[in-house]
Amino acid sequence: MKIRRKTILIFLTVCFFSVLTVYGLSGVERKNKENTHKKLSIFSDALAIVESEYVDETDSKDLIYGALKGLLGSLDAHSQFLDPDEYNELKIDTVGEFGGLGIEITIKDGLLTVITPMMDTPAWDAEIKPNDRIVKIEDELTKDITLQGAVKKLRGKPGTKVKITVWRESEERLFDIEITRDIIKIEDIKQTEILEDNIGYIKLVEFRVNTDKSFKTALNKLLKQGMDSFILDLRNNPGGLLDTALKVTDFFLKPNKIIVTTNNRQGQIQEYKSKTKDSLPGMPIVVLINEGSASGSEIVAGTLQDYERAIIAGVKSFGKGSVQSVVPLGDGSALRLTTSKYFTPLGRSMHNAGIEPDIEIKEAVLKTEDKKINDDDLFLKIKEIDENKTKDKFNYKDDIQLMRSVDLIKGIKIFKEKKNNG
Repeated sequence: MKIRRKTILIFLTVCFFSVLTVYGLSGVERKNKENTHKKLSIFSDALAIVESEYVDETDSKDLIYGALKGLLGSLDAHSQFLDPDEYNELKIDTVGEFGGLGIEITIKDGLLTVITPMMDTPAWDAEIKPNDRIVKIEDELTKDITLQGAVKKLRGKPGTKVKITVWRESEERLFDIEITRDIIKIEDIKQTEILEDNIGYIKLVEFRVNTDKSFKTALNKLLKQGMDSFILDLRNNPGGLLDTALKVTDFFLKPNKIIVTTNNRQGQIQEYKSKTKDSLPGMPIVVLINEGSASGSEIVAGTLQDYERAIIAGVKSFGKGSVQSVVPLGDGSALRLTTSKYFTPLGRSMHNAGIEPDIEIKEAVLKTEDKKINDDDLFLKIKEIDENKTKDKFNYKDDIQLMRSVDLIKGIKIFKEKKNNG
């Protein structure tokens, strides 16, 4: 038993000092290092007692993994211990294709919460909304569930079904939804269009490995088509890779401008600055956000707002402004640890606060004029809707937030023209 306890203590100590080696030690931390090492013996003693006295046979690896999950889970909603399978799943997420429902989730106020449904996925079709609380998965309460635990339950073989119970606070409604899983393919750019009056439009749904390259291609396409003003739609964009979000923001700034700063526990401030020239100099820009816009999309919106480079329209964003670093461990597991927070160029923290739009535009559905309709008209209308769904037709005039943004751009252009004419 003593040999086994010694082995376990060595394993934990190696994990502990591996993390310290990655991040380095301050003078105070070096002094506390030996005390922490001594305290690990308490854990070793408790583990030994569980292994020898617990009513059923135990596996030391399961116990250690469980303890690490509790350790990281006690810190904040975004820190996690990832076993080798979960770490592999995290790496799969950045590739852009997996089997599941198509929702970005987090733990908020202790509850499993939807950040946003991804466009054209089963969750989107089921009308899941940002800030929906998933209180049950297959009739099991999600109380105290971890993010990776939720991901494991929600993902599965395409074609299989999963039932979730949702609490929608805005409607004070609790209801069940059965959703069929599908292959989720993430398209970072969903729409590239000239809307009207030479107003360009890009719908950007996530920041992934090559999003900045796709974005540059889309911008060039619109410029060739005569774009003289631009709407960037970041609604329901949950973020993604920080580096990519920085590169996208870079398209709209002059060189050497601070895009975002991060501040860690030691007070170390890191600045990320723009490197290239503004791709749309002087062009009127509106950025659309909503409660499903988080992390990287909040960086883009907050930065352009601080520099008065764009008008931010829509509703307040989600408020996820912390940085998670992934630290691999020796056995293929990893720590996903919150290490710092984001701040906009003017020093604003978006964490738990979100980005407030310059002009609030609430989501609404444009109503058509009420009129009596006969059976023939009704079936023609149904046929038209079905055909539009089949063609995946994009009709921006059905989107009140987007139409208001178009009006904003038109107003700016008229004002600039009058100003130039003296």
